[in-house]
Amino acid sequence: MEDLRAALKEHADLVTDLFERFSAEIRTGFRPAVDNFVGFFHAIDWKEPWLMCLLAFHVFLLLTTIFTRKYINFQLFLSILAFSGVYLAEKINTLLGKHWQSFASQNYFDPQGLFLSVLWSGPLLFVTIIIVVNTLFTLCQLIIKWKRAELKHRARLSRSKED
Repeated sequence: MEDLRAALKEHADLVTDLFERFSAEIRTGFRPAVDNFVGFFHAIDWKEPWLMCLLAFHVFLLLTTIFTRKYINFQLFLSILAFSGVYLAEKINTLLGKHWQSFASQNYFDPQGLFLSVLWSGPLLFVTIIIVVNTLFTLCQLIIKWKRAELKHRARLSRSKED
């Protein structure tokens, strides 16, 4: 019984310690995250041509996704393309890390791939989320149409049985 009490006390102390650390982190707010983001943002030379092309590509992909929202097959193609880009991000990061001198003024491609994750994979995943939400919305509309047609069909059948 003493072992159980000791284990419960130890567990309670551990939970209390975790709760205190968690609440201390919450009290500090989002300031450290904002500082890290601002530092990341200022460390990048946004006037480099390849970065401008990358951002233009993402804007083009986003606009294409929005304007082709009614074409489900094309949206499927775009999502496969976006997922492939995310899948290949590690290999792209390695390749660009080896050859950064030929197109960039500094090496943005760290071994962890943070830069490429933020500026390549992040927007691709955002586009994919838009495609998934659009697909779910389209499926809901299709289910509504199907259910209405089913109800009309049942109403016709019941009218024909009454006659």
